[in-house]
Amino acid sequence: MFNVTFDCIDARVVAEFWSSVTGFALEWVDMPGNPFWIAAAPAGGWPRLVFVTVPEQKAVKNRVHLDLMPDGRDQAGELKRLTALGARVIDDRRELDPGGWVVLADPEGNEFCLE
Repeated sequence: MFNVTFDCIDARVVAEFWSSVTGFALEWVDMPGNPFWIAAAPAGGWPRLVFVTVPEQKAVKNRVHLDLMPDGRDQAGELKRLTALGARVIDDRRELDPGGWVVLADPEGNEFCLE
C-alpha cells in the first residue's frame, strides 16, 4: 500500500490534525496543478497519508476509515487526547454489543474508530 488519500476543503487543517494524531511528519508537495500535504511515518513507513484540497464538501459516511489503537495509553486516555486535538465523538460503542470502540470524526467529518 502506498497512500491513503483524504479529499479536504482545507487540506492543511486536516493534515495537521492527522499529523498530531499519528506523530507523522508533514511535508508540503507543490506539484503544479495538484499540490498536497503528506504525513509520513518515520523512516519512510507506509502507508503515507495524503491530503488534497477539493472544492466539494463531504456528503455521506465514509466507505473506508482508519482504525486506531492507543499507543502508550489506555482507550480513555487516547480518547481524551484525540478530542483535545479536535476530533469529535460520533458514536460511543464501548458499552454496546457489538462494541468496544468509539467512532470519531476529524475536523472535516471523516470518520475513524478508536479501538
